[in-house]
Amino acid sequence: MTAMTSPRATADAVPSIPPPLHLVPCGAAPAAPPASPRVPAAPLPRRADEEREVCAISRSTVQAAIEVLAGTRPAQQLARRLDERCLAALQHRAALTRRVPCGASPTAGRLHRNASVRSVRACRVSADIYEASAVVVEELRVRAVALRLERSRLAWRVTVLEIG
Repeated sequence: MTAMTSPRATADAVPSIPPPLHLVPCGAAPAAPPASPRVPAAPLPRRADEEREVCAISRSTVQAAIEVLAGTRPAQQLARRLDERCLAALQHRAALTRRVPCGASPTAGRLHRNASVRSVRACRVSADIYEASAVVVEELRVRAVALRLERSRLAWRVTVLEIG
């Protein structure tokens, strides 16, 4: 006849795993054990959603602004997203870019062609202001773009647009 062991007996026979050791350098006081992760407060998911929204707005605005400079999109399409000063500056730069003759340099005709936004990062400055940066890849070069977005009447508007 075979002896059967109870589940309790086999659980007691398994050695327990000791807790991890915390190493302390010579002469240093022992540190407190790491704190357990805290549960995020309720505003954080809202802030994360807001940051994703700002990044999406920044990405589409930068893509459209580069297309304006390339001459493939009218600047007026950005009138709702950009404030008046930014729109005027973008229109002026686009006019200057178009004025450069294609024969002036071998790369003049290919400025701002086939541009795509590679990455966008946003940083919250205050409750209604974000600053964002974007990396734009073109045929001939990589550009940096900086934006400042401010919330007005529940809509985000770009108040500063710097294209490098």
